[in-house]
Amino acid sequence: MTPQLYIMLKEPRPGRVKTRLGRDIGMVPAAWWFRHQTRALIRHVGYDPRWQAVLAVSPDMDGLDSRIWPTEIPRWPQGRGNLGDRMGRVLRHAPPGPVVIIGADIPGITPELIAQAFRVLGRHDAVFGPAPDGGYWLVGLKRVRGVPAKLFDGVRWSTNRSLADTLKTLPDHSVGKLPVLRDVDTVADFA
Repeated sequence: MTPQLYIMLKEPRPGRVKTRLGRDIGMVPAAWWFRHQTRALIRHVGYDPRWQAVLAVSPDMDGLDSRIWPTEIPRWPQGRGNLGDRMGRVLRHAPPGPVVIIGADIPGITPELIAQAFRVLGRHDAVFGPAPDGGYWLVGLKRVRGVPAKLFDGVRWSTNRSLADTLKTLPDHSVGKLPVLRDVDTVADFA
């Protein structure tokens, strides 16, 4: 059972990605930043032999056909719904074994942090990489017990309660945590 790393990506088009950042610096510069950030992230963590990387792309057809992302890394369509719906699909339908999901807008992600997440899953049912804004940059499940049916139900996304709400959907799971990393949503994060 090869550990699976899913990188959540959106096609980097102005007005489609990093819109809160785009309101401050412009939609084209925000999309440009996201495109280059995701390319750097994929170079750093996408080719590590310790796991199989998969690009979870959105929108589905544009992402599957995109010439922006490397063609040698498998792609998986995120599908419709909120972030919880899309991550839930990944966790339920990935091949057997531990799965870790990361966002693409976190400059501090390193291969060592991903390896640490998989090590944590050796001792816990779930792992999270908290963000200072109350969300998280990484979620992973061992998946030995299956994926809880109510996982991500009622989570208030893009709020300071996202992590706390998600933890409530895992009441009988042991949870490990990684270091706090900041994602880039606003010009303050960008600085």
